[in-house]
Amino acid sequence: MHYTHEHLEIQKTLRRFIDEEINPHVDEWEEAEIFPAHEVFKKLGNLGLLGLNKPEAFGGGGLDYSYAMAMAEALGHISCGGVPMAIGVQTDMCTPALARFGSDALRREFLAPAIAGDMVGCIGVSEPGAGSDVAGLKSHARKDGDDYLISGQKMWITNSLQADWMCMLVNTSDGPVHRNKSLVMVPMDSPGIEKAKKIRKIGMNSSDTGLIYFDNVRVPQRYRIGEEGQGFIYQMQQFQEERLWAAASSLESMEDCIAQTIEWAQQRQMFGATLADQQWVQFKLAELKTEVEALRALTYRACDLHVQGEDVLELASMAKLKTGRLTRQVADTCLQFWGGMGFTLENRVSRLYRDGRLGSIGGGADEVMLGILAKTMGIAKRPPRG
Repeated sequence: MHYTHEHLEIQKTLRRFIDEEINPHVDEWEEAEIFPAHEVFKKLGNLGLLGLNKPEAFGGGGLDYSYAMAMAEALGHISCGGVPMAIGVQTDMCTPALARFGSDALRREFLAPAIAGDMVGCIGVSEPGAGSDVAGLKSHARKDGDDYLISGQKMWITNSLQADWMCMLVNTSDGPVHRNKSLVMVPMDSPGIEKAKKIRKIGMNSSDTGLIYFDNVRVPQRYRIGEEGQGFIYQMQQFQEERLWAAASSLESMEDCIAQTIEWAQQRQMFGATLADQQWVQFKLAELKTEVEALRALTYRACDLHVQGEDVLELASMAKLKTGRLTRQVADTCLQFWGGMGFTLENRVSRLYRDGRLGSIGGGADEVMLGILAKTMGIAKRPPRG
């Protein structure tokens, strides 16, 4: 994948916005364990950055997915993980299926204001008993006239405490688990919704994460995205862009971590020399940067094929797997070189150490990615499901 002048200008605009409007406030938002999503998203919407690859008819840029990748990569310039993750939920996790399969009326009501930054969205998949095992979710919707009545729980939901709507994966029949689910747009001010708990985390602190209860929440059936019973398939497709986003958005944060560690090592005096004079330090940092560039190449290749309309299940899963593991490796190695300074809260390396740990859990754990790869490689069979 080759970034054109247009790609680079988008990144330049976004990085300038980050320097002026986001990074000066990150420490404050991390301390508060929330950031003002509506305010930040509206400014991003005004810049045209929340729907680069979404249909022009609903306020999007109508560009191909490589532009979304360029934006994701530039989001790594933010000096924490929580804010870019929240933005990524809006652009690449809760809106792809809506943009692709939603009716025009549904897209006017929910997608257009999300692209404009007037509404904050969230994606409701995980539950207390069903995280990586998406097929095992228990929330359900029964029909009542022209409506659904939705009951159940959703947990680990990013943006949910501030969201105006949820793109919710829910059982809409009692059929086989891969064919009984639908994606339904649920306004978060609907009666019967309880934002039960703000979940405190060891990282991603500026991102709000909620436990949400649904008790006979009435939603029109016309709020369903696409066909009934196709939600699992739609969500699996949506996951591919989420996983590519995760890989692209990690690159700059890892590069920054390595660069800051090099600068520290060149100043830190130990045993009559600098830390950077130690060959072990030099080699480890060189190795880490090589790994980051290898991940970039994998991510760019997956993006190229995705733009061409090819199935990137295998490559996106590889990129997601590598991202989670490499972020942990980069942060842990660099923190070790910082010594006691790396063990302080205000250190950027320690923030990546905390934030980056989610990469091997959220959006499908490492073990799920390995299971997918074993199937795409033909060395494992999918077990039968009821």
